[in-house]
Amino acid sequence: MHILLVAGARPNFMKAAPVHRAVIAGETVTGVSIMRVGPRLDAGAVFAVATRVIGLDETSDAIETDLSLTGARLLIEVVDALAAGTATETAQDEALATYARKLTKAEGVLDWTQTARTLHNRIRGLHPWPHASTYLDGARLIVLESAPADDAHTAPPGTIVRADHETLQVAVFVDHECDSPPQPPESQQLLIQRRALRGEKRFAPGRDFP
Repeated sequence: MHILLVAGARPNFMKAAPVHRAVIAGETVTGVSIMRVGPRLDAGAVFAVATRVIGLDETSDAIETDLSLTGARLLIEVVDALAAGTATETAQDEALATYARKLTKAEGVLDWTQTARTLHNRIRGLHPWPHASTYLDGARLIVLESAPADDAHTAPPGTIVRADHETLQVAVFVDHECDSPPQPPESQQLLIQRRALRGEKRFAPGRDFP
């Protein structure tokens, strides 16, 4: 018999990029699973699952590092249970499965018409590859960190509202209920490398990202 340690709390977010897809989707929990290797890929019964909470600002690489340690401990427990003859397994319910397709570089381009939280989740989920990015004057800018800002602006999505040596604050779309009164756009604060901002006049307020 062969067993496999995989990322993701089966059957959620299976296949290529389970942790990244969970973060991008705004999920609050992920995990690792120990499963039997069967004739069909990723369809074997599950021996054990360990879950962990996804922090609101955690990036995929930090989560994966933590899960690697959790998975190692879980694997030892399952191997010991198999040796003792006490291991149990549960068939996966394929109706509940979520397919976590592989990441592509094209997914990194930020759409400023999305909400601040959606953008923040994408930036976290695409770290450390392929990284979230945007363009200004034809140059690709990699966005390493972000945080939804508390204030709001009436500027169109993608407009730089404020810039200093450490941060850019960019207006983005806010999604309100149809019966709610009109609201100004929500703002997204981006923390870009200091060296990319210092002395850069092109990041002046009023400029906008496509």
